[in-house]
Amino acid sequence: MATKGSDTAGVTLSDDDRCPCGSGDPYGRCCGPLHRGEAAAPTAERLMRSRFTAFVLHDARYLLATWHPTTRPPRLHLDADVRWQRLLILGHSAGGPFDDEGTVEFEAIFRTPEGRGVQHENSRFVRQNGLWRYVSGVVEA
Repeated sequence: MATKGSDTAGVTLSDDDRCPCGSGDPYGRCCGPLHRGEAAAPTAERLMRSRFTAFVLHDARYLLATWHPTTRPPRLHLDADVRWQRLLILGHSAGGPFDDEGTVEFEAIFRTPEGRGVQHENSRFVRQNGLWRYVSGVVEA
């Protein structure tokens, strides 16, 4: 099954393609089931990885659906000139299957027409009604 983001600038992935989140698994056994609503992220890190892949795919629908309602914007515009290329998980605090909140520190490497960039962020997640949600992030300098 091929999946394409909601924006024409997104990447197309088949279930056999390597997942962009950096897990090393095929998309169909990694972020694909989360994006299709067939599974829920068991940890904050898994949600972070699936959200990164949603940025790669330009899937604003998934990003908004996994954003906590208290901080979620009414709509999301994804810049077609930004190509997300690689995710590095630097660490996490809590956010496990038995936690209700946690943080994930990561670096997301991207490319724009101006060149390569890195977003270093520490993101906060909470479990709401049994589902992990992104709350906010602090971008590190």
